[in-house]
Amino acid sequence: MSAYEYPNFSRSDIITVLTEANIASLKDADLRNPTFDSVSDLYTRILIYLDVLSEEDKGQVDFEALEQLENPDHHTTSAPVMNLYVKLKDTLEMVECPLNINFKDLLRPDSSRTEFFIGALLNFGLHKYAPFESSFVLNLLSLILCIFFVPIRDSKMELIRPLTEELTLLDEQRRQWEAKIAQLNAEIAEFDEACERDLPFVQELERYRRTQPEDIRTQ
Repeated sequence: MSAYEYPNFSRSDIITVLTEANIASLKDADLRNPTFDSVSDLYTRILIYLDVLSEEDKGQVDFEALEQLENPDHHTTSAPVMNLYVKLKDTLEMVECPLNINFKDLLRPDSSRTEFFIGALLNFGLHKYAPFESSFVLNLLSLILCIFFVPIRDSKMELIRPLTEELTLLDEQRRQWEAKIAQLNAEIAEFDEACERDLPFVQELERYRRTQPEDIRTQ
């Protein structure tokens, strides 16, 4: 389990955080009765907020096209949906969410599991990015004030040294997170390429399935 604690966000807490962060505007019923469409859109918006997805990526996830298929449950290899699932799974693993997500959580979402995953993502956004950025800026400003407005003497340098060490540590942590995110983006890009290569085979397999007798297709 992560060093960060994952508080059990109530539905009202989730709705409040999503609204205040301008991520989404939800009602209690949306979380109480989640659907494939609603959770897919919500996860996409949260991943954009966390800079895991971009607006361009959002446009590539064509949920309306998936609805037009005869049986969406048989299309688990659909590239756009799998793309969202892989990025969501990688992000939850990156933040060390103690609950493992699976593809069923996207296709047939359960309210309690969905709320837990959303809480983990929001908790990471609230308690990882925001405090880190604000403390880094405040400490940097304090260092600048010390350098330019306090006489530089040995005693003053001793006071500044702990702050300098803290800034160095924070900067190293920032670079480690950037490297980890870059690695995840590279892995996601490789997966996207693999999906594109396999898509003709998946389409051919689907056409073949449709030509089979009904009793075989339902097995």
